[in-house]
Parts: sequence; structure tokens; C-alpha cells
Amino acid sequence: MKRKMVIAFIVFLVISTGLVLAISISPKKELDDFSINSTKKPVILLVVDSLMSEPLQKAVKEGKAPAFAFLINNGHFNQEIISSYPTMSVTIDSTLLTGTYPNQHKVPGLIWFKEDENRMISYGSGIREIWNNGLKNVALDSVVRLNKDHLSKEVQTIHEELANRELQSASINGLLYRGSYEHQLNVPRLITMANLLPKDIEMNGPTLFSLGVLSQYNRENNWHKFVWNRMGVNNQFTVNELKYLIEQKKLPSFTLAYLPDADASIHKNGPDDLKGIEKADQALQDLLNSFASWEEAIQEVTWIALGDSGQSSVNKDKKTSLIDLNQSLTGYTFWEGDKRDAQLAIAINERMAYIYVNDQQVELSQIVNILKEDKRIGFIAWKDEQANYVVSPQSDEEFTFSPKGTYVDDYEQSWEIAGNTSILNLKVINGERIQYQDYPDALARLHGALHSQEGRFIIVDAEPSYEFIEEHSYDHAGGGAHGSLHKVDSIVPMIVTGSNELPQYNRLVDVKKWILQLLSDT
Repeated sequence: MKRKMVIAFIVFLVISTGLVLAISISPKKELDDFSINSTKKPVILLVVDSLMSEPLQKAVKEGKAPAFAFLINNGHFNQEIISSYPTMSVTIDSTLLTGTYPNQHKVPGLIWFKEDENRMISYGSGIREIWNNGLKNVALDSVVRLNKDHLSKEVQTIHEELANRELQSASINGLLYRGSYEHQLNVPRLITMANLLPKDIEMNGPTLFSLGVLSQYNRENNWHKFVWNRMGVNNQFTVNELKYLIEQKKLPSFTLAYLPDADASIHKNGPDDLKGIEKADQALQDLLNSFASWEEAIQEVTWIALGDSGQSSVNKDKKTSLIDLNQSLTGYTFWEGDKRDAQLAIAINERMAYIYVNDQQVELSQIVNILKEDKRIGFIAWKDEQANYVVSPQSDEEFTFSPKGTYVDDYEQSWEIAGNTSILNLKVINGERIQYQDYPDALARLHGALHSQEGRFIIVDAEPSYEFIEEHSYDHAGGGAHGSLHKVDSIVPMIVTGSNELPQYNRLVDVKKWILQLLSDT
């Protein structure tokens, strides 16, 4: 349940009020007045939710993914692109669009606690979490505030930078989409009648903007956005919108399009599930068939197919696989919708969590020492004005790090480090070079999360096979989950077909800069 997109939340609102048939048919936005100024070879970035290298290669080998096989055989296949952290949709999307980690883009996770408002921010997760955080709050946070307020204005999205260069772009079913052009959202009438969202919502997005029931161009999509089709949050809606741009010859310089269907089946069945890859391949076939031939498709367009995060198996036995933080921290009071003066607030992001210590009388060390007793936790981290600190239940020692030191990693980032490097499974070569193993790009990604927000908080990150829960959270025991810094959640594949240029490093945070270079060179 990771890609809790704007429309997925509206699905819950509609179902919860019994108004299944009350969805309005939104008017089609017109392309007639849209004057194309695309580069000679536009770029299409397809983000395939929870696409992972091993299942993809298995599907290709078994002949179940001919379109992916075609792109791989005619392009470049990088099996190990490093995602953002936490490995949750909104943080990943923010990194992809801005080319920064959360210390700069300021979207810490799918769920996080906003200190200055004394409330939990949720972009939609389990029903109990939504209810606890307040339906209206979740609606406004996910539909309005995420792009308008929470995503830092100190960074620019790829859509904004392209607009500055007088190049056009599109976003189709992207949760993060901030751009330079004003768009009016089509909010279903009964949602406005319930006073959950205002009738008129204006948002800044790219030149062309599609987002399920809220915004569309292709009239055929009226039949792919009902409740049972997740209000347009589905592969077919995305494909129909993108095909419409291609067939109308209105493809802009850059298009970001999401194929979200794989996520749910992998969460339910685990990371070996191939059904989502097969569905994504069918969508890709449909797109390639929009051209006279698949060969023509890769001649006319640069295609990038990218996963967003991995998923790892969670043990089926809930008693052992689920780390209940309420239970672990018995004796403290916890923030809830009706209990806002509590000592702690817990924001669960599946296999990682933020624990906010709001009571100044409670020392961070008290919480850390309790958590260190649980061997299912991989590491515990926090910060102060001097450094970042990391400990582990597997060690009695401490590891500290901060930017701009004498040690340099594989991405030419410099760090000051001290203590037990094995806590983050780091190797130091020749006394100066840092190499990452189980936690790829660990220092930059963890630093990003630790400095993503205000307040006193601790990060906990689970060992593989385990997941965090609290009283209101949803769990994935027996299925798949992500969120952690570990490589099992952090490594995704990327296929590039139609260009020989590749990102400088194998990290999602470098994709934006690379795409801007592609568009500058064409």
C-alpha cells in the first residue's frame, strides 16, 4: 500500500460514505491550443511502481515481458539504481523530481510529524491511520499541501527548470508534479459537499497535467477512473493519456508517467510476484504500438523505464515479524488525534519509522536504550548540532558521521566519520575511501532523512524480514514491504533505450540532472 496517491485516498472517501456511483465525469482538457515545441527527441520516463531487477529478469527469461526485453536488448540495463530514503513513494518522487534528498526537498516520508502544527502529516495509508489523523487533514495534505506547501520552495522540480528553459513537460499520474503552469483540479462533487476538499483547487504543474479523476485529456479515460478502477490510479489510465499525446503529436520534451498497478500485488504476495511486471509490460506494449513499429518508437523517443523502490519479504508470523513500537515503548504516552500533549509521536513508514520525542523531559538516550534491546532492529539514528549518531542492537559501540570531512565515498561525497563503521556495514579502504555494502549511499541518504524536518526525533530501521507497526498502522506480514535503508528495499532497475548517455552515478538522485542534460544536448 505504498503508492497512496491522491486519488487512492479519494477512493476511500467515496467508499466510506457509500457514494460509489457519485463520481462526476470530468470535462476533457483540450490540446488544440497547445503549441508543441518539443526537442527533436523527447524523453519519456516511465516509473514502474515496485519494479525490481530479479523478478524483471525472470519475467523476461520466461517470455512474459516482451516489451521490457525489447528495450533491454536495444538499450542499456542498469540493475542497481539506488533509491531515496525512506524508500516510500512521496520521498522517492520528491527526490526524482528535484534531484535532492529530504534534507533539501523537505518531504520526510509517507507519514511524518509536523512540529510547528503539532500534528501528523499523512498522504494516505491504512484506513485506521487516515481516521486517526483526520479525514480532512489527510485530504488536504495529499491533494493540496504536498505540492503547494510541503515540497520545499528552495529547490526546483524538473518541470520548473524545463519551463525556465522554455521547454514543455508533462506529468501523468505523478503524485509530485509541481511546475510553472496553473491547473484547475476537478474535485468530485460529493467530496466538496462533505467539506473535505474545496470545490475550486488551483495547482501549479507542468505544461500538461493528468491525475486520475482530478485532471485528464483523453475522453476514453472516463471509463478507467471509477472507484473500482481506483479513480484513474491505474496503468490503463496512464497509458491512455500518454497514447493520446503521442497520437495527437503533442508529446512535449519530457513526460513523466507512472504505472502503479504492480505495487498492490507485491505487497500482498511478496517480491517474487510477477503479475505486476506482466501488467506493466502489457502497458508498455500498448505504448510502443502507438508507433508504426517498435523500432520507430525508440528512434523517435528516448525511453527510460525505472523502478522506484524494492520490496522485501515480511515473515508471515506476526508475533515475530512485526515490531510494535507502542508495545516496545510501554510507559510513555503517544500522540493520537485526540491526545496532542503526548510524550512521543510515532510515524510508521513500513520498515522504517520516525519516533518524535516531544516531551523535553524525556532524554533521547532513554528511548534509544529501550530500542537497542530488540535484535530485529538494524540500526537506530538521531542527530544533534554537532553530528549524526548511529547505534545498533548488534553492537555496544557507536558510529558518528557528518558532511565535509577527510573520508570520500564512491560518489565523491566527503565525510567525517568515527566509531564502529560496521553498524552501517561500511568499509574504509586505504584509510580514506568509504565503500557501501548492505546500505547503499548510506551516509547521504541517512543524513537526508535526519535533517529533513524540525524537532527531536529518532529513526529506527528494521532488519530484513521485519516491519514496524503502531496501534493504527497497516502491516504486510506474509507479503512485501519497504521503507528501509537496506539494499533489499533500495535497489531498483533502470532501462535506457534511445540514448547512449547515462547518469553520472547509479542513483535516483542523479536522474534529474541527467535528463536535463539529455534535453540540452538534443
